[in-house]
Amino acid sequence: MIGSNTALPPFRLLAPSGSMFFSIPRLAFVCLASLALSGCLGEESALVSPVSSQVGLARDPKLLVATTRLPVGDPLRKPWFSSERSPDMIFAEARLTPPSDSLIGRSDWSIAKVDHVDRSNAAQAFAQAAFGHNLLLYIHGYKESFETAATSTVDLSEGIKFAGVTGLFTWPSAASTFSYVADRESAMWSRDSLEDLLTAIAKTPSGGRIHIVAHSMGTMLTLETLRMLRASGGESAMDRIGAVVLAAPDIDIDLFARGLERLGPDAKKITVISSTNDRALAVSSRLAGGIIRAGAADRERLESLGVRVADASEFGGGIINHDLFLSNKEVQQVVKRAIERS
Repeated sequence: MIGSNTALPPFRLLAPSGSMFFSIPRLAFVCLASLALSGCLGEESALVSPVSSQVGLARDPKLLVATTRLPVGDPLRKPWFSSERSPDMIFAEARLTPPSDSLIGRSDWSIAKVDHVDRSNAAQAFAQAAFGHNLLLYIHGYKESFETAATSTVDLSEGIKFAGVTGLFTWPSAASTFSYVADRESAMWSRDSLEDLLTAIAKTPSGGRIHIVAHSMGTMLTLETLRMLRASGGESAMDRIGAVVLAAPDIDIDLFARGLERLGPDAKKITVISSTNDRALAVSSRLAGGIIRAGAADRERLESLGVRVADASEFGGGIINHDLFLSNKEVQQVVKRAIERS
């Protein structure tokens, strides 16, 4: 157990073995607390730019979008981005309409318009838009349109009351039940673009932490990209990565283990939300010749790989049980706590 940071019962969150915690010397603590008045860090403090995280969708209803989907129309029109592949990654800002009450009930969040489109230097444009803030970046899974992926991103951000900037990396899923293989290939095709995006944000001198939440097939894209990022950018790039939450990861368990090996000590950033009664992952396992998916593996097996684990099996009361991090408030708090302790 991890003390006050553990998930609410009946969750069991465990840290990788060998975790250590160090207390801050009293003098250093006093020095940091009185920095604004005493200037005890001297000239070095001027080199550190403060990160302003108090934004949130309630204050600024805007979603930063990086996508490898082909735009619909020029200028953009609904449904904004298609399931076709764009030759280049595109940056845009989705302006959101918050929920409102009326005589017929309460409306949901919706996309009012999509603008500030950058087709030539998307990664840098996204990094500049997130400048000075912590970032929550959502990477969706199989069978998602742009609009459903955007809705899930907003639901997640609002569900955990994320105080920074919210972003979505959306790849060209066909949004069809029968497009599993095609979706898998489109997700892997988008690896270079996601790496470019993370690299650009990590190199921004006054940026905050990058917290990544990936779902289902999007977790495979995320893990592969993080391997690439560590290989190309080293520790300096990975230092900016905060929490990495893999919800219901649709990844071959052996491939998952190999990916974690390549991440080395950065694997400890990862929290896996698993469920042994996830029906979608059971189908995926059959399609893969019976090889178990990481999101449906036993907690003990996942813990042995050095990641934190939140077993949500007891919260699965539906038919599919594949999106508990969005549909169940208690499971959602796992994401919140992972970000808070990163």
